[in-house]
Amino acid sequence: MTQLKEITINQKVIDFLQSIGITELFPTQKEAFDTGVLDGRNLVLAVPTSSGKTLVAEICMLKSILSGRGTALYLVPLKSLAHEKYTEFKKYESLGITTTMSVGDYDSPGKNLRDADIVVVTTERADSLIRHKVDWIDQIGVIVADEVHLVNDPSRGPTLEMVLAKLIQAIPNVQVIALSATISNADVIADWLNAELVKSSWRPVPLNEGVYHKAKLTFTDRSTRSIRRTRKEEIADIVCDILDEDGQVLIFVSSRRSTVSVAKKVAQFIRPYLTEKELSSLNTIATRIGGGQSVPETSKTLAKLMTMGAAFHHAGLSNLERTAVEDCFKKNQLKLIVATPTLAAGVNLPARRVIIRDYRRFEQGRGNYPIPVLEYKQMAGRAGRPKYDKYGEAVLIARTEQELDFLVDHYILSEPEEITSKLASPRAIRSHLLAAIASDLTSNREEIDKLIDGTFFSHQYDTIEIEDHISSTLTFLETGELIKSDSGEFAATPLGQRTSRLYINPETALMFRDVFTESENPSIPSILHLICHTPDQPVTYVTRSEVEDFEALLDSEQEHFLVDSPDSWIDPDGYMTFLGEIKTAQMLYDWISEQTEKDLTDNYRVGVGDIHRYVQSAEWLLYAAFEITRIIGAGQILPELRKLRLRMKYGVKSELLELVGLRGIGRVRGRMLYSYGLESLSDLFTVNIIELARIPTIGTSLAKSIKQQLGVDIDEIDDIGIESPQSDESSPESFQMSLDDFDS
Repeated sequence: MTQLKEITINQKVIDFLQSIGITELFPTQKEAFDTGVLDGRNLVLAVPTSSGKTLVAEICMLKSILSGRGTALYLVPLKSLAHEKYTEFKKYESLGITTTMSVGDYDSPGKNLRDADIVVVTTERADSLIRHKVDWIDQIGVIVADEVHLVNDPSRGPTLEMVLAKLIQAIPNVQVIALSATISNADVIADWLNAELVKSSWRPVPLNEGVYHKAKLTFTDRSTRSIRRTRKEEIADIVCDILDEDGQVLIFVSSRRSTVSVAKKVAQFIRPYLTEKELSSLNTIATRIGGGQSVPETSKTLAKLMTMGAAFHHAGLSNLERTAVEDCFKKNQLKLIVATPTLAAGVNLPARRVIIRDYRRFEQGRGNYPIPVLEYKQMAGRAGRPKYDKYGEAVLIARTEQELDFLVDHYILSEPEEITSKLASPRAIRSHLLAAIASDLTSNREEIDKLIDGTFFSHQYDTIEIEDHISSTLTFLETGELIKSDSGEFAATPLGQRTSRLYINPETALMFRDVFTESENPSIPSILHLICHTPDQPVTYVTRSEVEDFEALLDSEQEHFLVDSPDSWIDPDGYMTFLGEIKTAQMLYDWISEQTEKDLTDNYRVGVGDIHRYVQSAEWLLYAAFEITRIIGAGQILPELRKLRLRMKYGVKSELLELVGLRGIGRVRGRMLYSYGLESLSDLFTVNIIELARIPTIGTSLAKSIKQQLGVDIDEIDDIGIESPQSDESSPESFQMSLDDFDS
């Protein structure tokens, strides 16, 4: 091992790292520092999980900051990763290094970010900052792109490569450090970024990959391990086999339903592995998650499983639930998590044994197909807990001898697929070219070509194909009056400028413009469906048992929709998507009609996290619709859009809007106040504070806060003698507070 003190960095950085136990460098880290990365050279570091990628980036960021070369911008693909890295980098405050984070509010220039030394942002937030032409971007000295292999992702990839291309073009001599899991064509990424490449399969905790079949694990190193069969559930034996050695287990399955069913099957066998202290802690956390009458059944199920040492994890969980599961697993209180593959691309949760139960996935319109090798490697890479395990095991499950051979050949012994640019999508390139023109990064075809030359896209496709994409995109933007041209010079129109800064798809903006120009008095359900019809709004799907109900709704309300439905015979996939939009719009309508989270999750078969996501996105798009409508001068609908946006934000009927504007008053407390006759701010101003405090869910502290917000002097009131009731953290009101946090 190479000593940390041998690298050329500020001594106080070395002293600090040594004080937290880092004294030696891994071989991959030593190789990275030998490339000249500390002197400003670009670097692509493609090594397995837990091989020290982040520390290399941290030291380079500190070198840039302390040497006066500039601020560090750390790009991540997910909000959960942003929170993890932000917390991780806060440790450098003792060195005088400030860290900040931004993951939302795409219509903000982020002025609070300018004075930080390390800025952690999601890729989309970085893109929005570029669109707002923030003046501190030229202060950036180093850009770290975490999980850079996600340029291969159809949804996130185009933004990632365009952000890197824009920043490299806008900031002369900026250093780029790209971090990735091992990928087969990492050299192409390095060539694109003009970077040195360090690629290795070395791990601090060796990984053994194998296949389970007939009570035996067979590994690639030719070793075998028998699994003692004593339980009814075979997978429980595979799990408990490693719990006997004080390990932890991750199981990856293909669907949310499977996460719950598998966790239920195995949980009953895990409880004996918990200490009394662990049981007590898990019971406390489970009460927070599953307590209260209004808690959805899924939350109650999760809470019960956690008291047994197991949990499930998927995108339908609320932030509270997801954080609790992750934290308890990190503390080794939970012994098992059953998750969908989204966890593999999220926060760092290693386990001694990773079981990939499902290597096939079902998608609407595509059927059942094997997952990519790259995805398998991402999941397998979670095996092995640094500092706890001497080895990690990744296990696939075979049902036959033939399947065993297939799994070994296709997944374990295969290289991951080469990653490719996904910028060729018309929808993606339209948005990014408009943004480049609107932010004055490009103003003519020559500058546009130069920008595209800096993308991964241009490194993989021939010139003719690229030129066709650019030409057709410019035609679309000009025809839609989002840009205008004069003697070869391009400029964004007011509509194009606002579309870019709102961070919405150009198709969404044109849809709003065309529909609201023609519609004088659209109904609330029709507006909500239009929001769900945009390419920016996530929507749920309709199950077979629900098709008839939503077809009936479509037939009865057809004339009120602002867009036409696809023909079920000509475009069956589009038709099913349209039904999903109707279902999501109905769910949003029920949300603003004050239905509880429990009712919404039960009635629409979605998770609490899904409701959060649909509501937050719809609230943003209603704001965007208001702004676009204001730009085009269709003033007749502006008041309705403004009110509807606030109703979506707070999840209330119109009569509560005045009340929920107060800090601490969400949909539950607002309705309670209203039911007690306090229907306006003037009512709250005049009511006796003791009477106010006695209203259920209010209490002393909140009563005082309400009076203070209304300008009432309560300094002379020391104690009004009313105990504040405990709030139900699982209630819809707790969701309201999370929305307020998001909005701020």
